Amino acid sequence: MPNVFYLAYGSNLHPVRLNERVPSALPIGVVELHGYSLAFHKRSDDDSGKCLLYTAQGDSDKTYGVLYEFDVSHKPALDDAEGKGKGYFEQQVSIPLNGQNYTAFLYMASSTHIDSARVPYHWYKNLVLAGAQFHDLPPDYIASIKSVPSKEDFNKQRKERYEALLRRMGWV
Repeated sequence: MPNVFYLAYGSNLHPVRLNERVPSALPIGVVELHGYSLAFHKRSDDDSGKCLLYTAQGDSDKTYGVLYEFDVSHKPALDDAEGKGKGYFEQQVSIPLNGQNYTAFLYMASSTHIDSARVPYHWYKNLVLAGAQFHDLPPDYIASIKSVPSKEDFNKQRKERYEALLRRMGWV
């Protein structure tokens, strides 16, 4: 089967998280994305905020992602897990990395699902932090993620499931 390239920038940054959704996913490298900024304002069905990329106005804005490659047969499972068509849509991007150009897809938030009042649950923000730290993203970028307000998830079962995932990722 052919492979596809995917740019993860939020809760899928860490390979343990992504491999639960896409078993064939292999990281290729860290990508610096100029002209984008990361936010946690994508409205989720669980009453929290999830990651999204804003197209920034200035060239000084940047965010980071990780380019992954995986078997195209696993893409429908990722589309479903990410909510493609239910608040996220797929966008193609050209990614220069290590002297090569890749055409990758990423998930962008639909304007109908952006709410700047939303904040992530603590566990969700920690998924993003764990991935950023795993890939050794710049300290100021990690600090900016840490500074994002987050809230307690009172759904005990969901909270415990994601805290167990964080432990598998080595998050303490």
